[in-house]
Amino acid sequence: MKHIVFYDAQCPFCFYVKKVFRKFDWMNQIKWVAVQTIEDGGKYPYLEGRNTLEEIHMLTKQGEIKQGFYTIRRLLLSLPLFSVLGIVLFFPGIDKVGSPLYRWFSDHRHQWFGRYDLPRYA
Repeated sequence: MKHIVFYDAQCPFCFYVKKVFRKFDWMNQIKWVAVQTIEDGGKYPYLEGRNTLEEIHMLTKQGEIKQGFYTIRRLLLSLPLFSVLGIVLFFPGIDKVGSPLYRWFSDHRHQWFGRYDLPRYA
């Protein structure tokens, strides 16, 4: 079983983060799914009512839904090269800064990096 990460395939920053993370997923633990391919009420009913275009989402191997900062933290923990950073992000109080910082960055990513006309999946 793998973690399933839902990302915005029209966001250049998100696309390249996915590409980098895939290179370091040496144990093949993560499946990447573009939110543009998700159908309402289809294969991923646990995403219904969630704004998957605004924040990265994840279904962990344990069946937990994570979003935003909490997804990034869990992803880093899953990748051996970045696991120490992932552990640091679990320190008490880090989420009080990390979560708003993530939301601020996410709110501005299209302004800074643009947006692809068509989703990029590769």
